[in-house]
Amino acid sequence: MREHYHEELQSLTDGLVEMANLVGSAIGRATTALLDADPQLAESVISGDEKVDDLQRDLENRSITLLARQQPVATNLRIVVAALRMSAGLERSGDLAQHVAKLVRLRCPERAIPHDLRRTVLEMGQLAQRLMAQAAEVLITHNVDAALQLEKDDDRMDELHRAVFQHLMDEKWHHGVETAVDATLVGRYYERFADHAVAVAQRVVYLVTGEHADDLLTDPPATT
Repeated sequence: MREHYHEELQSLTDGLVEMANLVGSAIGRATTALLDADPQLAESVISGDEKVDDLQRDLENRSITLLARQQPVATNLRIVVAALRMSAGLERSGDLAQHVAKLVRLRCPERAIPHDLRRTVLEMGQLAQRLMAQAAEVLITHNVDAALQLEKDDDRMDELHRAVFQHLMDEKWHHGVETAVDATLVGRYYERFADHAVAVAQRVVYLVTGEHADDLLTDPPATT
């Protein structure tokens, strides 16, 4: 009985890893579709989000069943509660990748992102995919140091997000209001996607240590 219980707990982690891999792939493909104005690739991202939604519902149902039947405590309780919260965040990550893909559908055959922002958006997309891959790895290894590093790596996404706004505010911007809105939304989608990857890592830190990641990242007071 207890062996089956622990298998059920492990299956929650396995499901989260699968979700993280799916949404990481989705944001990578959505980025390619966006920059290449590829409607077929965009449609595959949009339709593929249904699998992420199904996984999230399945994880939620299994987590609630475990809470009701097993009444977990201590670390096991943290696992189930973290699974509920992480699956919701990963589902929203899938939605964000879908939003990027839907912009391709909306603007096709034109490119939604102008040439002078392509490099920035490409880096944002690659970074978003890499951060989610790191989050999936942290879910598997429960490596606290790697989880904390993920939060530091996210600083680059914040820099890129600010760079998009700076570019839009530049007096040399000549692509019009509609393109500016598109670029603003895309920048926000990537920034939020990265935040969800970081949130997964933060919850793994709490799961392993019982402490919040922000507390562990805070430098200790200087001693004399």
